Amino acid sequence: MKKCLVVDDSKVIRKVACHMLETLDFSVEEAGDGSEAIEILKQEVPDVVLLDWNMPVMDGMEFLHALKALALENLPKVIFCTTENDADQIRRAMDAGADEYIMKPFDRETLQSKVELVQNGDHCGQQA
Repeated sequence: MKKCLVVDDSKVIRKVACHMLETLDFSVEEAGDGSEAIEILKQEVPDVVLLDWNMPVMDGMEFLHALKALALENLPKVIFCTTENDADQIRRAMDAGADEYIMKPFDRETLQSKVELVQNGDHCGQQA
């Protein structure tokens, strides 16, 4: 079974995303911020990380830099989850290591398409 780590400071967003991912046959783990997510990644690397941009303690951009610093053999695919729709911000996230992005709020079909894109290695950084 594929594994996904949902990283978001909103418990409601985490629960909704977890439910959607579970219906897509993922086992799901949650983290409330990037720092907590890095600690989880040190133990086990998921296939996909659904990553919020704005979080306390360690935000999404800081997480991407910390993830690179771990020098893991197999990096997870990262889907940046954001309310930011500024092209420069999205480009910064992609340049920092995100594989795809998804705009909040999102539905199950959009999430499914993004997960399929990154799993197939066919990501292009465009909103579905």
